[in-house]
Amino acid sequence: MEFIAALDALVSKINAFAWGPPMLILLVGTGFWLTIALRGLQFTKLGHALWLALVKRKEEGDEPGDITHFQALMTALSATVGTGNIAGVATAIAVGGPGALFWMWITGLVGMATKYAEAVLAVKYRVQDENGEMSGGPMYYISKGLNLPWLGAVFAIFASVAAFGIGNMVQSNSVADAVEATFSVPPLATGIVLMICTAAVVLGGIKSIGRVTSILVPIMIVLYVIGAMYIILVNISGVPAALAFIVKQAFNPTAATGGFAGATIMMAIRFGVARGVFSNESGLGSAPIAAAAAQTKHPVTQALVSMTQTFIDTIIVCTMTGLVLILTGLWSSGDTGAELTTKAFAAGMPGGAYVVTLGIILFAYSTMLGWCYYGEKSIEYLFGVKSILPYRIVFICFIGLGAVAKLSFVWNLSDTLNGLMAIPNLIGLLLLTPVVVSETKKFFADK
Repeated sequence: MEFIAALDALVSKINAFAWGPPMLILLVGTGFWLTIALRGLQFTKLGHALWLALVKRKEEGDEPGDITHFQALMTALSATVGTGNIAGVATAIAVGGPGALFWMWITGLVGMATKYAEAVLAVKYRVQDENGEMSGGPMYYISKGLNLPWLGAVFAIFASVAAFGIGNMVQSNSVADAVEATFSVPPLATGIVLMICTAAVVLGGIKSIGRVTSILVPIMIVLYVIGAMYIILVNISGVPAALAFIVKQAFNPTAATGGFAGATIMMAIRFGVARGVFSNESGLGSAPIAAAAAQTKHPVTQALVSMTQTFIDTIIVCTMTGLVLILTGLWSSGDTGAELTTKAFAAGMPGGAYVVTLGIILFAYSTMLGWCYYGEKSIEYLFGVKSILPYRIVFICFIGLGAVAKLSFVWNLSDTLNGLMAIPNLIGLLLLTPVVVSETKKFFADK
């Protein structure tokens, strides 16, 4: 017990660095740097990018890759649209005040440039493995683009282990808690069902994951957004004041009210940025692993699609959650996390609590599908294609364990590794910025 306590204390110190102000500044700063280098491409090309992602959805012809643009986007969204959109937004506002949502928007807007750059590099430096599938992501563009295979291996180690926490046990535990609280189903039963459902998809590889997420992710996002929009429309007269309140509190201390203890401007910035980055994962290096599998002949095409992921996750879904919390007035109740979001939805619409519970189930399940792929591609980089099946089996088993385990240490460890993934990835992004800019100029010059 003393060893576990000491290890937990050590991990907590590392976690304070991994998600501390310097790292958050570096993550957001990289987004600003890429925004400048790409001349605000995420704003000028957003309409075209959304058309590519949601209307065209795939390229014509026999392009290299395993899944369509749309399936690659949905696979990446499956991993990012998760409990962070429900619990993370609530935590940011409950601790940092309504102004935290403004800073989440900022991380999303500059994070779109980061996500774009990650995808450009992922497709440019991807390789075809022994199974005939595409493999790519930070480990490959760091290794091939910078000629630093050891640094690529560092990223792969962090990602393959982090997947068991943030993309596995934490998610199954969230589902088990929600199902037990709402439907009185034992956690073990929930864990077994999740293991079976996950195995049925991930054992089929990226094509199976792509097919399922392309159906599941749009449904889960639309259902959640419809629930939030119902509450917003019922309170539509209060929306302008709510938006003004968010912007005002981003630059002014938030006074104590109700169960809310008050927050400084720095608290709003810190929790808004931290939860924003944690939600959309821009700069962490996870999403480009899915982008590398897309059927495309040019890196920029998939990159435009990939940057819509951050827009959908942060600017749309997180905003919906934040507005519900503020319009119902429950943001200052003293509650936090998923409990706060559940109470806000329950107060705003009949059956609102079930919307949140269903959202948690679908968001968490889809996150497990996406992160299993991220983890297996990272382990493949380290040990080859023969390691993929054993990794999938172990990943599935840990889902059951997560449903019944106490996860304070697992959460801290996975949170730490998730943050540490960003270090080698940001090095790659910053040093390979000229490549991103060159590929972008070449693409649009040919149009």
